[in-house]
Amino acid sequence: MLRSTGKFGVTVTLAALAVLGGCVGGKGLSSEDKDRLKPYVLDAPPADIPHKLDVNFENKVHLIGYKFDPETARPGTETKITYYWRCDDTLEDGWLLFTHTKDEGSGKMGNLDYVGPLREERNGSHQTLGPERWEKGKIYVDEQTYKVPTEVTGAQVTIYTGIWKGDARLRIISGPNDGDNSAIVGNIRTGVAPKADDHATIAVPALSITKLAANDKITIDGKANEPEWGAAASTGPFVDVGTGKPNATFPVNGSAKLLWDDKNLYVLATVQDADPYMGFKDAKSQPTDYTAGGQPKLWTHDTVEMMVDPDPSGDNKDYYELQIGPQNKVFKSQFDTLQQPSGGPNGPFGHEDWDPKLKSAVDVQKGADGKVTGYAVEVAIPWAAYAKAANHPPNPGDVWRVNFYAMKNNGGVAWSPILGQGNFHKSARFGRITWVAPAAPVAASDAGGPPVTLRLKPQMAHAKP
Repeated sequence: MLRSTGKFGVTVTLAALAVLGGCVGGKGLSSEDKDRLKPYVLDAPPADIPHKLDVNFENKVHLIGYKFDPETARPGTETKITYYWRCDDTLEDGWLLFTHTKDEGSGKMGNLDYVGPLREERNGSHQTLGPERWEKGKIYVDEQTYKVPTEVTGAQVTIYTGIWKGDARLRIISGPNDGDNSAIVGNIRTGVAPKADDHATIAVPALSITKLAANDKITIDGKANEPEWGAAASTGPFVDVGTGKPNATFPVNGSAKLLWDDKNLYVLATVQDADPYMGFKDAKSQPTDYTAGGQPKLWTHDTVEMMVDPDPSGDNKDYYELQIGPQNKVFKSQFDTLQQPSGGPNGPFGHEDWDPKLKSAVDVQKGADGKVTGYAVEVAIPWAAYAKAANHPPNPGDVWRVNFYAMKNNGGVAWSPILGQGNFHKSARFGRITWVAPAAPVAASDAGGPPVTLRLKPQMAHAKP
């Protein structure tokens, strides 16, 4: 649930505020704050908003426009970001504004949640004039000063914003967004020239997956003892999702192998993780750790994630998500388009009633000293699970788009990096899998001897997205 950066929200109880734009349960502002914030509350939008938007947050708040001044800010320099919000309905206590920045070169994220006059932190966990205090019909001018990092590598920094409370976000009904209820505001140009190895030139990886012979059998026990796994095509070590480079800092790493036959797709994912989370219990005792559909939010802790878009286009139509964590708990869903349908901040996420009828096993691995070093996930997925594919099982030569992630705390490393082109659901960045049949038997030579069966050697290649 290529997925946002984490937030540590706290529900705030506020008393009534009967001053400019604040009638929704908040402590009264000081006289100084009242005077200071008057210029930021308007009865009508300015006529000169340079960039108009219409992002609809649950019919309660609209982001109607923005301004960057200047629109080009080189590394180490500042720009002023101004958002124009319209309050269409009152919100209950605890809702806050957030802003994330993304360096489109490295994928590195930044946070501006508590920057600006409206967002000054009060009592440790709320904002001076955040959306919980807004009055219906008013326009709120939300200003922030942003200093472009000196280490920025991209030609632009993308600005995302939204409204959050604890683990929830106001759902975006319409308007430009990232699929995770963050409005895409716009791009600040940095003047940095793209490098020769910029992500636009990095192709998605590709693998050819050889079909098992008729008498080969995989036992799903997490052990991967079969010799077929030794010869299976491998993704190799996962990489940094933002740069496509080897993972040097993220606390987990991983790789995956694949096999197939007429009945199942077989996956073996191996994760290096010294401290895998083993604390999922049930939805009743841990409601915040489970979706509205009753599935564990594995991505918030530790899991292997597999995305499958069963055609070569990478168009995000009729794709599938599967996660299996170190406790062998499963999250599964099917999506019609990019992260849709969406039931809101707590789901259901996609069609959570999709049942692949898979068989899985997990082996928690330890070193010679007895300490945990990671875990292996072995799974057999019946081809019938991918009913929206043109062919299931695929025909030899068919190409599907697939990606793998090793997740920890809502972040991860990947087989195919996303490179700032969306989130973990962006199927245009999924790798290419070609399903291959074994070679036909070769007849014995004139000199005699038994026939020899040749198998295609697993190949790893690169193909353009």
